[in-house]
Amino acid sequence: MASVAITRKNHLFSSIYHRFRCRTLRSCRTTTINRRAFSTSTSTSTSPADTESSVSRTKIFETFTEEFEIGSGVFTLETGKIARFANGAVVLGMGDTKVLSTVCSAKGDGVRDFLPLTVDYQEKQFAQGVIPGTYMRREGAPKERELLVGRLIDRPIRPLFPAGFYHEVQVMASVLSSDGKQDPDIMAANATSAALMLSDIPWGGPIGMIRIGRIDGHLVVNPNTDELNLSDLNLVYACTRDKTLMLDVQAREISERDLEAAFRFAHPEAVKFIEPQLRLAEKAGKQKKEYKLSLVSERTMDKIRNLAEAPIEAIFTDPSYGKFERGEALEKIGQDVKDVLEAEGDEESLRVVSKTVDTVRKQVVRKRIITEGFRLDGRRLDEVRPLNCEAGMYSGLHGSALFSRGDTQVLCTVTLGAPADAQRLDSIVGPPTKRFMLHYSFPPYCINEVGKRTGLNRREVGHGTLAEKALLSVLPPEHNFPYAVRINSEVMASDGSTSMATVCGGSMALMDAGIPLRDHVAGLSVGLVTEVDPSTGDVSEYRILTDILGLEDHLGDMDFKIAGTRNGITAIQLDIKPAGIPLDIVCESLGPAYKGRLQILEHMEQEISAARTRDGENSLQLTTLKYSNDDLRRLIGPLGALKSKIEEETGARMSVRDGELIIIAKNKAVMEKVQEKVDLIIGRPIEIGGVYKGIVTSIKEYGAFVEFNGGQHGLLHVSELSHEPVSKISDVVSVGQKLSLMCIEQDLRGNIKLSLKATIPKKGKKVNTGEPSSSDTSNPNLDSCTPVENSTNQQEKQSVEDSSEDTNKNTNLNSSYTSTSPIVIRSAIECDEEEKSASLGTSLKNNSKPKRATKSKSSQKPDILSILGNGLDSASNGSGLSKKVSKPFLHTEKRTIYDSNSTSSDEEDRNNHITPSAHVKSSLAHLLQDSKFEGPMDAKKLKLGMKVTAKILQVRTRGLVLDLGGGINAMYRFESGGKQDFEVGDEVQAQCISFNNKGVPVMSIIQDD
Repeated sequence: MASVAITRKNHLFSSIYHRFRCRTLRSCRTTTINRRAFSTSTSTSTSPADTESSVSRTKIFETFTEEFEIGSGVFTLETGKIARFANGAVVLGMGDTKVLSTVCSAKGDGVRDFLPLTVDYQEKQFAQGVIPGTYMRREGAPKERELLVGRLIDRPIRPLFPAGFYHEVQVMASVLSSDGKQDPDIMAANATSAALMLSDIPWGGPIGMIRIGRIDGHLVVNPNTDELNLSDLNLVYACTRDKTLMLDVQAREISERDLEAAFRFAHPEAVKFIEPQLRLAEKAGKQKKEYKLSLVSERTMDKIRNLAEAPIEAIFTDPSYGKFERGEALEKIGQDVKDVLEAEGDEESLRVVSKTVDTVRKQVVRKRIITEGFRLDGRRLDEVRPLNCEAGMYSGLHGSALFSRGDTQVLCTVTLGAPADAQRLDSIVGPPTKRFMLHYSFPPYCINEVGKRTGLNRREVGHGTLAEKALLSVLPPEHNFPYAVRINSEVMASDGSTSMATVCGGSMALMDAGIPLRDHVAGLSVGLVTEVDPSTGDVSEYRILTDILGLEDHLGDMDFKIAGTRNGITAIQLDIKPAGIPLDIVCESLGPAYKGRLQILEHMEQEISAARTRDGENSLQLTTLKYSNDDLRRLIGPLGALKSKIEEETGARMSVRDGELIIIAKNKAVMEKVQEKVDLIIGRPIEIGGVYKGIVTSIKEYGAFVEFNGGQHGLLHVSELSHEPVSKISDVVSVGQKLSLMCIEQDLRGNIKLSLKATIPKKGKKVNTGEPSSSDTSNPNLDSCTPVENSTNQQEKQSVEDSSEDTNKNTNLNSSYTSTSPIVIRSAIECDEEEKSASLGTSLKNNSKPKRATKSKSSQKPDILSILGNGLDSASNGSGLSKKVSKPFLHTEKRTIYDSNSTSSDEEDRNNHITPSAHVKSSLAHLLQDSKFEGPMDAKKLKLGMKVTAKILQVRTRGLVLDLGGGINAMYRFESGGKQDFEVGDEVQAQCISFNNKGVPVMSIIQDD
């Protein structure tokens, strides 16, 4: 009961207080907002719960804002509203792009000898209103771009921490929102600088960072993503008020002079970010905290210097020391100093002995370079180490190269892929894919150490991206070379500037792979050693070193990596150790870098100067084919199943774009296999002279129909089957047989004529190397009509030899006859291909295998084919013979002629001056005597010289089509005298004088007189 009474009393007090407050607010004309209903509260009676809610106080954040304009953009710095527990937190905005950067420092004392600075940059997909597409629907490990932007922030801020400050510091920058137009990396760096200025962490800032582009020769401040696509320069410049801190450049062969102008233009623009940060720090900055600095006392420094300086000088003055020999000697000196301090019991010096010996070593090397101009390995300041270049080391790879400079050695390999193999990027700005990739690997064995291989390494990602930028500008444009390219750089040995060695090796490997680069790209690193005036802090003396060693990089002040061609610079990365370097020294370093780059390019061009041509059977095959989008849809199949099946069966890669099919195969055999499968599905444009693979679908008496090129059909005529005569088509091709055919004709209606013999090389004539055969000795002149004694036995012997030689031929040559060219008497084929008789095919089948004619010795006569085969080109006008004799075809019967007067030898014929034409007339006159045929006509009975009664079927411009009966048609050509009067249906007396190349009889009309 007591608790209930107390509760009622509290409610009564709250109600009275609420009524009094409401009256006061009404007198001030202020409206109270009910957060639950999002409306104005007008009721005077409220429940106890509503009374307690209305009493809650409103949290008011004290925010500080600075707004300023740089270039065409308006920037806003804001602090105090979010992330208030961090040492420093700033939101930098430009338009709809907002970036938050926070800074925190560890509370404990730093017991270490280095600065553990960590910079994390993150782009979450909510910044562009997208849910991640991963399985877990959340962001995973840092992407390459996030690592690169983290390095971009780290490099300019690290040198500005005070010496001896070894407390752990973490910077976290994240994109809150992005409009996709402005790259947030520059904004993240400037927001980090402002956060460090607001925090209580000691830091020598602020800094300013700016991006500069160049479009049509004009420099642009803070270009957006669309302008960067048109720009030939992407310069990121960071500086303090008077010194340069960091450079990052990607360019398209810009000259040193133009680049220097861009540096000097960027510096005052970057300084504009500094003043707003100072104003914001005055308003909301925290008092800098007193941190314990790990500094070495003067007494300890002098003591260790006296022990180690002389031995260190002895090592560095001897150029015979290699990298590892020098390192072992320095370790021994450090151990000797440590033994002395342990003997003396100096605990203070023992804690810093390693760091102090390294400082002494640094002072010795720098003093020698400044005063004497000598380097560790005895080289001059502008001298490049010995070079060795080798391209095409491994023929099984698409491209490979080994580049060595001094003790630094890098192996680069190139792998080509389809456009679909391009890397997909999930960045909130920039392109969605990247077709050129360079992956840099720094294994532990390259420096003789034991280590563990982990995931993405910031250093490896940074070095690989720098080399990638250097080579990107010389690649052929994507519309000429759409393939994906991957370079893998394996550091075999490291002694400084492995990233620039990757540029050199990658350029040679790309040319070895056959990629037509515009020019070779080479790179090297330039170092700097300075001497600072303690009173003013300005640089009093300095030396620029070309092609620095790993130890010179460690002991020097600058690592200035410059890559380019003979025409200009393509990539730059500048990292420094002191708190800034004058811009004049940076610009001066471009000259020695150019001279050293030319020396390296000369050695590279001596090894390989142009893209290598690879036409071997085992070389990579690349092809781009043009198809309609409908054809490509048929090739892909439902859900890409058909395309995937082809890739699995062949091992090739295919990519489909708008109207294009790109195929990449590991060798020529795989490429042919893929193209064959593609042709069977969608085909390719028909070209006269193009070779296609098809399948025989049907066989007719006049040829075969073939399906090829994705469902198209063409005619393979009997005359295009072989270089040899063919009488039976089924002996050469069969239904279902796969053939390689050439397209030789395509008419306006789309009918396609194919040829098999055009793809087969024509066989040459046989050359007798042994003793002459019986036929040769018995009849040396094949054109002679002179009979030879004992010719029967010799011909029978020759027929056996011919039969054994012609067993494997695809023709129906009857080898039992003499070697003279035979005449083919085929079954009737219409001279007009539109009219074909069914009985004609039957006759061809019945007459496909001729029987051998056996004759007695007394009846042996010269073969008429020896006369006609000699090229009979003229005949008497009375006989009506054709002036041009057709080619010989397969014979069905051997015919000889007997001439009782022809008993003389060839030499006697020549002595009697008998010309070939006269001889032919004499022989034909004897042959055609008493050869008239009576009765029903048959294809087997039609012989050369036979007289028949024919009926005129058609009258054409150049001749007649005759019906010989029995389903046999023949043709008659008009004489040169002109067309005579003929009518369809008339009967004429005709005589068979020859056969054309299709087996159609050629007749002559016998005049009545």
